[in-house]
Amino acid sequence: MELYNNVSYKCSKLVTTSYSTSFSLGVSLLHKDFIMPIHAIYGFVRFADEIVDTFHTANKKELLERFTKDTHDAIRDGISLNPILHCFQDTVNKYNIDVELINTFLRSMEMDLNKTNYNKEGYEEYILGSAEVVGLMCLKIFVEGDEKQYQELKPDAMKLGSAFQKINFLRDLKADVHTLGRSYFPGFDAKNFNAAVKKEIEADIQKDFDAGLRGIKKLPRKARLGVYLAYIYYISLFKKIRRTAPEKVIESRIRIPDSKKYMLFVGSYLKHSFNMI
Repeated sequence: MELYNNVSYKCSKLVTTSYSTSFSLGVSLLHKDFIMPIHAIYGFVRFADEIVDTFHTANKKELLERFTKDTHDAIRDGISLNPILHCFQDTVNKYNIDVELINTFLRSMEMDLNKTNYNKEGYEEYILGSAEVVGLMCLKIFVEGDEKQYQELKPDAMKLGSAFQKINFLRDLKADVHTLGRSYFPGFDAKNFNAAVKKEIEADIQKDFDAGLRGIKKLPRKARLGVYLAYIYYISLFKKIRRTAPEKVIESRIRIPDSKKYMLFVGSYLKHSFNMI
């Protein structure tokens, strides 16, 4: 069983490194106790997201329903022949991750099957499920069973996840609007996306970032550096988006070059080493 567990976790690690250079860097700076469980979380959420965003020739609804059932079966049984779900259930059961967090996430994925435009209530519900509860799953790992610490850090962890997701929405406007035919920002109209609208969205994101940084500073040292690097990466992406004209944001995917990511990696490591975070 140990060999199968190791193979399963390595599968999720491969998913992480294949899909996200920046997230992989952040995970590599976590304490060794956290690295594989966080890969398990990422592998799970990435595969669910792939179902609704990528598999256009398949029956997405059926695939997501099957994935949801297989997830709950794996958690209940403590095993799955799907290696991504196997290491995920192992992490969920080991760290006592609330199944309702998982259900909330999967409901947001289900929303992507049908909804193309969101009002304020739908927007907040989607962010809760797609980002905030994922942050809470990770927080469960970072606090290692300390429920008091989890409750204290919970609000700021949710805000940090919210900030990351809203940045993703801005970064991926081109694909969402032109390819997937949807938009998440309430009342969003691509034809009327101007500097004033963009500035209003950015002000909201900044509030989330401020709360998120407050929470990062309170994280256990074993987790702080990796999460801080993710924060620094997204702040850098945010600054670049702020400097970019609205029409360019909606027509191109804004990104940080890999060379800049590695510079952020080094800077974050030095700050952490000298207790400057």
